[in-house]
Amino acid sequence: MDWWLFPILGYFTGSIPFSYLIPKWLKGIDVRKVGSGNVGATNAIRTTGPAVGGICLLLDALKGFFPVFITITFSGDSKIVSLTAIATVLGHDFPIFMKFKGGKGVASTLGIIFCLSWPTGLVFTLTWLVIVMLTKYASLGSLVALYVSALLGYLLKGYDTGMLFLILAVLSTLRHSENIQRLLNGTERKVNLFKR
Repeated sequence: MDWWLFPILGYFTGSIPFSYLIPKWLKGIDVRKVGSGNVGATNAIRTTGPAVGGICLLLDALKGFFPVFITITFSGDSKIVSLTAIATVLGHDFPIFMKFKGGKGVASTLGIIFCLSWPTGLVFTLTWLVIVMLTKYASLGSLVALYVSALLGYLLKGYDTGMLFLILAVLSTLRHSENIQRLLNGTERKVNLFKR
């Protein structure tokens, strides 16, 4: 199987806009027109509640997990795995099916982390939950968890995995530029994970 098919699979899988489709199908809500307007799991949670938003989070994570899992299974080349992972997150961030306006790559990155190092995925999840429960800032929880995962990925799995996680963290940081500015200004939107 030609190596370039794996990143293409990753990009198109990442482009499936679950956080747009699920709220639209189940609640009749267009997440592009409510909350932050972002087509991502956090905005889905904020605007549709934890049940529907949780489904979006799970599906967005799975679309990160499976392309990487398939690449590992049929290729095993660490560079191709990394290219597929990056292409998958870019698909989520810039989906061809949504005029290249997507999410911020956190949930799909989480799926990739679980695929490559499930202990790191657990630490990511715990870090995110603790920070969001304490501060109500999903963006802050995501950014801290991403960089913690990059360090832990390096310690547990070595240079290639740590570098991949760091690249994905930087990609998400760039997508969070407006959130970072709002955090600095004290105007960032808050999210309650357990209340609609």
